[in-house]
Amino acid sequence: MADLTKNPDLRSREKVDDYFGDWKWREGLAELMVPIIGRLYRNGINIMIYGKSLVNESPVDIMSAHRFVRQIEGNELSELETFPLLEHITTMDLPDCEIDLGELTMRCPFFKDLPNKPNEIDAYLRDQLNISSIKSSRPDKPQDIVLYGFGRIGRLLARMLVQTTGPGNYFRLRAVVVRKGGHNDLVKRASLLRRDSVHGRFNGTIRVDVENEQFVINGNPVQFIYANSPSEIEYSKLNIKDPIVIDNTGIWKDEESLSQHLNCGASKVIVTAPAKGNIRNVVFGVNDSSLNKSDKIISAASCTTNAIVPVLKLISDKFGIDSGHIETVHAYTNDQNLIDNYHKGDRRGRSAPLNMVITSTGAVKAVTKAIPELKGKLTGNAIRVPTPNVSLAVLVLNLRASIDKDNLNIFLKTSAFESKYREIIGYTNSHEAVSTDFYSSPFATIIDSQATIAEGKQITLYCWYDNEFGYSKQVLNLTKKISSIELTRFPLPIE
Repeated sequence: MADLTKNPDLRSREKVDDYFGDWKWREGLAELMVPIIGRLYRNGINIMIYGKSLVNESPVDIMSAHRFVRQIEGNELSELETFPLLEHITTMDLPDCEIDLGELTMRCPFFKDLPNKPNEIDAYLRDQLNISSIKSSRPDKPQDIVLYGFGRIGRLLARMLVQTTGPGNYFRLRAVVVRKGGHNDLVKRASLLRRDSVHGRFNGTIRVDVENEQFVINGNPVQFIYANSPSEIEYSKLNIKDPIVIDNTGIWKDEESLSQHLNCGASKVIVTAPAKGNIRNVVFGVNDSSLNKSDKIISAASCTTNAIVPVLKLISDKFGIDSGHIETVHAYTNDQNLIDNYHKGDRRGRSAPLNMVITSTGAVKAVTKAIPELKGKLTGNAIRVPTPNVSLAVLVLNLRASIDKDNLNIFLKTSAFESKYREIIGYTNSHEAVSTDFYSSPFATIIDSQATIAEGKQITLYCWYDNEFGYSKQVLNLTKKISSIELTRFPLPIE
């Protein structure tokens, strides 16, 4: 078979003389990338472009990820530039890590001439992928995970868990706990996992084993446990050892009730809601360093808290915040009524698809658990609006120093793409961006730079967030940390 990597039509632009030919040439390189990215991932190396993982992506998806860089950097990132770097990475002996191919390429001082400088590539990569700086770790055995609940967040977490297993020994989704829903329960739940009206089809295979009450998802058996409370379960009898239980039901929020999971064999409990009492509320990427091994029950806070805390921390550390107000424009949720009906909450009984509904939010109070210096400085409220997904946080902040819009956006852009927050803060400068553009965004929050307002010491920031997918990604990141899975991301952030 011919070695396509040596095909001159794919290694240079010399024979490309029209737009169609250029596109086909790029497509050919993207096709060559697919098996390389897959092999690297099975060896513990995750290739991405500006935070978007390229694992299991099609050639056209890979090409689309390259185009994204144009709106951010103002330069066209070509497969011609990234392919030589990717190809050379395969020759290096690297431990588990993440490599952002987009950022790595754009930082290269000779990135427009990469195909012609193989020796310089080697030196550049060895400098950027410094093995001595890698602090990656993984457990000796895969960490067992149990999802307690299988609603919007539970199903998204199930997708993510089975799609991000790395070389196969990071973690395993072992079980899902639900209440029996009636006839054809498993079949109906499988259908909901396969097809999602917001996030699309599941990119994998699901087989229903009714006799054993299991799903086999991408070859991974997942036991369904029917129970009305944790007290009815004993994980050790199901050969599930010291699992991390992710409680996504929203039912239990205090230490006493959540301890039920520990009593039936869980090693740790993560609750996908703001917790009460002394339970540690953690926003991954901001205050997760405060976690102790002795912490048994951990709150991943709320989707809104995860969206606003990273930006508030960024602004507070750089400029200082004297006061502010946060208004959340939030997509409706299953907590609201489809049409007018009784609801114990104020206003929430009115039809969610037909009304904007003013309501309260606990996100602002939760901010102070992650950023203590902002205690008493912020107010907040929320408006539920007739969209099924993606929300918007409007941050009106009074700073200690003046800043203009251009310099503020430069700071925000640099922070989103080069700082330690790059994994959780996204950035867009599109004039045409609307909420549906951020479906399935992996970021906790995305700053809309075109909407930024800065007048003296007062600024207004508009931050989009997928309150389902982005939040689930934060929960997954927190789960990885608790499972002792830490992957260094290259190139390293610029402080």
